[in-house]
Amino acid sequence: MRLYDSIGPNPHVVRMVMAEKGLTLPTVTVDIMAGDNRSGDYIKKVPAGGTPALELDDGRVISEITVIAEYLEERHPTPALIGTTPEQRAETRKWVRIIDLGYCEPMANGFRATEGRPMFEPRFPVVSVAAGQELKAIAAKKLVWLDGLMSDDYVCGDRFSLADILLFCFVQFGAQVGQPLPAEAKWLAAWRDRVAARASAAA
Repeated sequence: MRLYDSIGPNPHVVRMVMAEKGLTLPTVTVDIMAGDNRSGDYIKKVPAGGTPALELDDGRVISEITVIAEYLEERHPTPALIGTTPEQRAETRKWVRIIDLGYCEPMANGFRATEGRPMFEPRFPVVSVAAGQELKAIAAKKLVWLDGLMSDDYVCGDRFSLADILLFCFVQFGAQVGQPLPAEAKWLAAWRDRVAARASAAA
């Protein structure tokens, strides 16, 4: 297998999953700033153009971060990042979906329409700047909502999971592009520090 890697929160998720599982793979760096993910051989392998992607030994390519994480979990189940029981896996997948749709999507699309507009507008449709600001506000409200539901060390209680990895990588990216944690998000601030202390966070 080999990993097609790049900058950004999506590849960070997969690298962090790999680090938690002690996996190392040959890596090809894709220059998304130059648009290499939307041309040449890469776009043939990954028609959606996103990064990262995992190329298997038989040439098949797996894309989309949660799908790659699921695949790696099935191939390397220890330590479990999705769960060891049907109930744990359901809980993790529930929070991954809530975080992905409720926070990651509006945060990322808000960035693409505002600070990231010079890079993304020539490549694919983005919403207006005003809509981008509204999306960023929606993402912030979702974080406050999530903050109010949490009380344990991690999203799934005392169990570190893919839900934490996904949220952490996008929260860290948000902080770099003008979308810091809301000041009232007290649990999230402490949680972020706990996750940042893990060796995998630097992957």
